[in-house]
Amino acid sequence: MSARVVSVNISDKKGMRKKPVEEVVLKAEYGIEGDAHASSEWHRQVSLLALESIQKMREKGLAVSPGDFAENITTEGIDLVSLPVGTKMQIGDEVVGEVSQIGKECHTRCAIYYQAGDCVMPKEGIFIRVLRGGKVRAGDSVSTDAPV
Repeated sequence: MSARVVSVNISDKKGMRKKPVEEVVLKAEYGIEGDAHASSEWHRQVSLLALESIQKMREKGLAVSPGDFAENITTEGIDLVSLPVGTKMQIGDEVVGEVSQIGKECHTRCAIYYQAGDCVMPKEGIFIRVLRGGKVRAGDSVSTDAPV
């Protein structure tokens, strides 16, 4: 199976689960239009989490879905956490991003943490800076052989 986008998700407030939408528009050096985390002021413009990571939480008995960990893009078939910072990613036909951070520190425990005693986003989520913008939707391909 080739790597692909399973879901694209946004929220208008930080600290909230994100809702899946049909399509998102990524802007270079900004992030996803309409998402609370988009900003040209920092390197964590777009967050990604693998469906395989969400499955780990399902195996702990949680009823969780794409977007529940506040990730913008849910992927399948690519080992996100093994990608070194600086890796260029092609998402769909147009978007190119650069891995800017692996994992994150959770300053406040989310609802998922309290339900399961653990959360995958801080350890297995990654963040990218948007180098070239465009549209992304579920079903789009994801690869690490992006043009610079």
